[in-house]
Amino acid sequence: MDVGPHRDLVGDLATALRKQGLKFGAYHSLFEFFNPLFLQDKSNNFTTQDFVRTKTLPELYELVNLYKPDLIWSDGDWMAEDTYWNSTNFLAWLYNDSPVKDVVVTNDRWGSNTMCKHGGYLTCKDQYNPKVKQARYFEDSTTLDRYGWEFRRNIQLSDIHTMEEVTALIAEVVSCGGNLLLNVGPTKDGIIIPIFEERLRQMGQWLAVNGEGIYGTKPWTFQNETLNGNIWYTSKPAASTEGVASGLTDVFAILLKWPEDLSQPLILADPVPTDSTQVSLLGYEGPAFPWIHHVGSGLEISLPMIPATSMPCEWAWVLKLTDIYN
Repeated sequence: MDVGPHRDLVGDLATALRKQGLKFGAYHSLFEFFNPLFLQDKSNNFTTQDFVRTKTLPELYELVNLYKPDLIWSDGDWMAEDTYWNSTNFLAWLYNDSPVKDVVVTNDRWGSNTMCKHGGYLTCKDQYNPKVKQARYFEDSTTLDRYGWEFRRNIQLSDIHTMEEVTALIAEVVSCGGNLLLNVGPTKDGIIIPIFEERLRQMGQWLAVNGEGIYGTKPWTFQNETLNGNIWYTSKPAASTEGVASGLTDVFAILLKWPEDLSQPLILADPVPTDSTQVSLLGYEGPAFPWIHHVGSGLEISLPMIPATSMPCEWAWVLKLTDIYN
């Protein structure tokens, strides 16, 4: 992002976001495809650093000092190693002496030799969804448009991820300890087209109901239910007095599909309940659901017949299981 010609706009955006209680993150591309100085450094096999010295680094320092971003999402690093970009010197200043040194978060794209190895969190590649728990915090950077990050004038409805697919992405990524970055491409005049707006509003509606099972959660002992691949788990420390005293966990089971045959119990093999365990559906105003011990250590949950008008959401329903053994 070349902030020079757009200082007022970027500053206004940062101020507006913070007034709403949001964090301000900035995307920054280390390189420019057609900048003559970059092309010259490239032709010199990156043994010179004229582009970095006169463009990239001054821009990064300006970005931090002017707008104090909470997050810097670096990109465009893959042609050269961190020594060309002088990344380590900039990051040392960022984390030790900059005005955001105590709060800033960065990703892992600071050189062709750093991705998926070094960074505040790992992106590894675009559309990175490992579906298994990771040792490091990661991010799945993906798009609502299956085929592009930018706005495409020839986009088709079938090119857009459905809400079923979006909620599945959220469940899979968060269950495994990651963050979902979901891109929409605005038009040249900054408009978010209606289909993108609809998906974003639907995400907001879904999170308004089910955010307790997403925000502030951590991966649980199990990420994916052993008996049902359409159920993903997240967790928080127990909120009840009994649970806190016993070191128990509140577990959230995200059901990507609602069971078709409610005459049969929903079986969860992985959660080990206690006598104080309760099972409820986030956003549902009815009573907690009855359960019994499954053979072994899991639960058999009796889901009621809930009218469609009383269902809390249209996609991916979240069961809250309190006071579960870790």
